[in-house]
This record gives sequence, C-alpha cells and structure tokens, in this order.
Amino acid sequence: MRAATPVWHDVLNAGKESVVCDLKADPSLAHALLARADVVLEGFRPGVAARLGIGPDAAPEQAVYCSITGFGVDGGHAQRAAHDLNYVGWAGLLDDTAPALPPVRDADLAGGALGAVSEILAALLERSRTGRGARIVISMTQRAHELAEPEPRRLSGALACYRIYPTANGRWLTVGALEPVFFQRLCELVGAPELAERQYGDDQDALAARLTEIFAGHPLETWLELFDGEDVCVGPVATLEEAASTFGAAAGGRAPALGEHTDRWRSELQP
Repeated sequence: MRAATPVWHDVLNAGKESVVCDLKADPSLAHALLARADVVLEGFRPGVAARLGIGPDAAPEQAVYCSITGFGVDGGHAQRAAHDLNYVGWAGLLDDTAPALPPVRDADLAGGALGAVSEILAALLERSRTGRGARIVISMTQRAHELAEPEPRRLSGALACYRIYPTANGRWLTVGALEPVFFQRLCELVGAPELAERQYGDDQDALAARLTEIFAGHPLETWLELFDGEDVCVGPVATLEEAASTFGAAAGGRAPALGEHTDRWRSELQP
C-alpha cells in the first residue's frame, strides 16, 4: 500500500510509529517488543512467525496474540497466496456481481481488520477480569463468507425497492425502501401510489422497469428535492468529492517513514 496507494496509506497510518528489525539477523528487538506488548498482530502465512521466533509461544501469556490469515491455519488452502479479490471470490461474495469488481475491500477491511478488532477487544476485556491473554486466528475468507447474504440477490438486485436507478441527467439514485411504510410514501411522491401493493410481489423486474421509467423522467437534483425531508430511504450515488465535502474527515497527516522510530524504541527497550 505504501507504494501502490500512498494517499490511502497516509490516511490509514497517520499517527502510528514505525519500527523495523531483521527477524533473522537481529531478533532481539522483536523479542523485547513482544515482552512488553499488550496486543501482538501478525499477518504472515501460517507457521512463518513461529519459525522466525515471534510466534504465539514467544509472547507473554497475558498478551493477546492475533494472527490474520487468508484461509486459517490448517486445511488445503492455508498456504495459498491471495489478496482481497481472491478471498471474496472464494467466499462466494462475487457470485451475484462478477465480473464487476467490488468497490470495498470486504475481506481486508471487514473480514480481516474489523474481525480482528472485535475479537481483540473482547479478549482484552476478558483479560481485565482474568489476567489471561488469548491466542486468536482470523480467516479473512471465512469472515468474508459470513458477510454473504444467505438468500442470494434479495439485496443485490432482486428487489425493486432496493436498487439503483438512472435519472435523466446520467446520475444515479439509490432506493432502499424496504419497509412498506417507506415504499408506500415513495410511490405516493412519484405519482404512482398503485405500485405500493406490488412491493414484494412475484414480478420484481416489471416493478423495477416501471420505477426505471419514472426516475428517468427527471434529473437527480429534482428527485432529491422532492424526497428531501420525507421518510423514503432514497439518496444519490455521490462522487467521492461530493461525499468528502459533507462526510470527509480532516486530513490526518502523513504515515511514518519505514523504520522512522526504530532507534528510539531500540534505545528504550535495549539500553
């Protein structure tokens, strides 16, 4: 990420510190860090951390040690090389949308990162009560599979009340009116109240075609003005620039240079 998407790298890593050590030539700094750590996070393939002398057994018993893996630590896929696109493919998340690429790295960010955060925080809470640490293994593919919709396509294209529709000026409108009260009000506002009773009917494509025809009649801004202040669960497909102007956070600074804080940590841990 440091080389491929440096702006995103800065966003995700600003405020952190960077310490580098050669685990084969000089493992002593790593062992000193392990001895002091509350939480240890590693992302090597299964078995590599242990062979380098920084596996779970090298950490203090009270540490929470978390390994983020692609496929878990055993089974036929454990040593397979992969990235997010591969994980979500194995997990079945792309079945409804392929060959389109997912806009969010679901396995990396939701399956791996958030999955690890939730288990680490739970383990720290347990440690505060018992004094015992934990050993955690996260499979990004398994966690991504848990995000898959059990009933395929209901929320990824099957329901007319939960779709993205084109408008007259080439922009897109999101409709997420799942509850009948929202869909009924939407139908009233667009001048087609009779559509409300068809919300969960058998012919969803016909209903979607009628809504497509309606929304194509006016530009996005007209629809947003009409729906403003109404409980209809409708919104725009905003550009990144538009979204940032309303919801974006202030710039958080730069990510640390690789190894920027190594000397300070080494002097503190190995006086």
